[in-house]
Amino acid sequence: MIRVALVDDQALFRAGIRMLVDSQPDLEVVAEAADGREALDAVRQARPDVVLMDIRMPVMDGLAATAELLGDPPVDGAPPPRIVMLTTFDLDEAAARAIRQGASGFLLKDADPEFLLAAIRTVHAGSAVIAASATRELFERFTDAAPRPVPPAYGELTDREREIFALAARGLSNAEIAAREYLSEATVKTHISRILTKLALRDRVQLVVFAFEHGLA
Repeated sequence: MIRVALVDDQALFRAGIRMLVDSQPDLEVVAEAADGREALDAVRQARPDVVLMDIRMPVMDGLAATAELLGDPPVDGAPPPRIVMLTTFDLDEAAARAIRQGASGFLLKDADPEFLLAAIRTVHAGSAVIAASATRELFERFTDAAPRPVPPAYGELTDREREIFALAARGLSNAEIAAREYLSEATVKTHISRILTKLALRDRVQLVVFAFEHGLA
């Protein structure tokens, strides 16, 4: 079972998402919270795999709660949960800030139910990104700082890995990269996994962030 926590200040919205998630044989809602402060206690106690976190809430917003939760040390060897931000705005600067903090992506609150369910499973798998093209557009819109120096780890990538890194940073899916590079999807997935490992990145969302912050996009 994939254990899910819901954090949103609208009780009706939480109830709808709970019904949707609990209707799936492989998903289970294990915690709810109405603000970021409640979320800290609820998530630390329930230890879900994935947290759906609203950005704008009273008492403590989703950005602050996300930063605290992702800063928690591992418990019994388990890393912090993967956090997906919920927003009503397609291009939301707060979502970009959350992704920089380590959130695994963002979803619009009016997303189709099937897309939301697929997103939970995808993030839990840790191998793909939610709306990579949207994430890229966010950073194009809201990143204006000077690029950071490229870390030595990037130099450890092979020429092929750098090619695939660049395509992934543009938001291309494994299937799109495979078609462009005349590779199998399995081979692309292996390359992406090696790239993430070499650069110490959790997922493809963080790959997009890395590319923008170091002027590699």
